[in-house]
Amino acid sequence: MLELYKQQTKCLVALDSIIFGFDGEELKLLLVKRGVQTDRDTWSLMGGWLKPSESLDQAADRILFELTNLTGVFLEQLGAFGDPARDPVERTVAVAYYALVNVKDYETKISDTYHAHWFSMHDLPELLFDHADMIKMAIERLRYKAAFHPIGFELMPETFTIPQIQNLYEAIYGSNFDKRNFSRKILSTGLLIKLKEKQKGFSKKGAFLYKLDTEKYQTHSDSFLNFVPNPDGML
Repeated sequence: MLELYKQQTKCLVALDSIIFGFDGEELKLLLVKRGVQTDRDTWSLMGGWLKPSESLDQAADRILFELTNLTGVFLEQLGAFGDPARDPVERTVAVAYYALVNVKDYETKISDTYHAHWFSMHDLPELLFDHADMIKMAIERLRYKAAFHPIGFELMPETFTIPQIQNLYEAIYGSNFDKRNFSRKILSTGLLIKLKEKQKGFSKKGAFLYKLDTEKYQTHSDSFLNFVPNPDGML
């Protein structure tokens, strides 16, 4: 049996993170510039290598922290990418994860060592290897999960208004929602706690602020709650 293992060709395992952020208006992606061979203007997802002593999740957490200084953010495995020609330097299998952060909450925490930059999802630069395919799969997963599960709140600040949540979902789906129907759906989940304070400066009356009921969020994070109408038609 040991001899069979020795006869196999070894390959590298990379981990790449599609880090989505929301700045209140746009859905964004955190990228880093990579100088691979002559591709000096090519941008890359945040990534690194699996160590022999690590599980995939442990490696993903470590790499995310090393490259961005971020901890405690939503991070979920997306899938594996193993085309033999995906990396021209060395045979490499990549395991992709996607992460969700609020840009304003984390913009001062992100390490500048690797010159990371937030890009609008509507204006992405040329990307390394098959990273565009990873991003396409990640946005499809985000749209599916945000339609039925409350993970969209991972992109929001601690307190927010209903219009701000609607801005987020419209950014995710690239579609406009009816205000009354959206508000009704969000409030019917029972996940929000209404605060006494109002957001000032955007209207005369102001909009009430809400915060997430974290206990209910943990309980219902995998529940099917149907946040948006006809999500299949928006993918």
